[in-house]
Amino acid sequence: MAAGEYDLAMESFTRAALTEGMTPEILTSIGTANLGLRRLGQAEPLLRQAVEEDPDWSVAWNNLGVLLMEKGEYAEAAQVFQRAYALNNGESDAIRDNLRLALAKMENPVNNTPQEQEYTLEQQGNGAFLLRKNQ
Repeated sequence: MAAGEYDLAMESFTRAALTEGMTPEILTSIGTANLGLRRLGQAEPLLRQAVEEDPDWSVAWNNLGVLLMEKGEYAEAAQVFQRAYALNNGESDAIRDNLRLALAKMENPVNNTPQEQEYTLEQQGNGAFLLRKNQ
C-alpha cells in the first residue's frame, strides 16, 4: 500500500483472509486499502469491526480516525485518535499529528471547506497512516 497500489493490496489481503480468516490485521488492511481507494462506505465497517475485535491495537484505531477525518466527522475522529494515542503510550508522531489535526478542525469549523479537506494518506510503520494536507 505504501506505493499507492491499493487494488493490488486489496487482492493480497483478500487472499490472506481466505487462508487466515478475517483477523483484525486483515480487516484493518482491507479497510485501509478501501480508504485509499476512497471507498469510505466499504472501509468504515471493516475498520470498526477491527477495533471491536482488537480494542487494544492502536493502528486500527488510528486508521479508523483517518477515515472519520475523511468523512468530516472531526469530533469522533478526535476521540478515536485520543484512544489510539493512549494505547500507543504517546509514542507515535503520526497519531499525535492526526489528533492535532482533528482537534484543530473541531475548534475552527470555518476552515473546513472541501478544498481544505483534501489529504493524502501516508503510510507510517506498522500499518498506521498519517493524513498529509495536499499542497
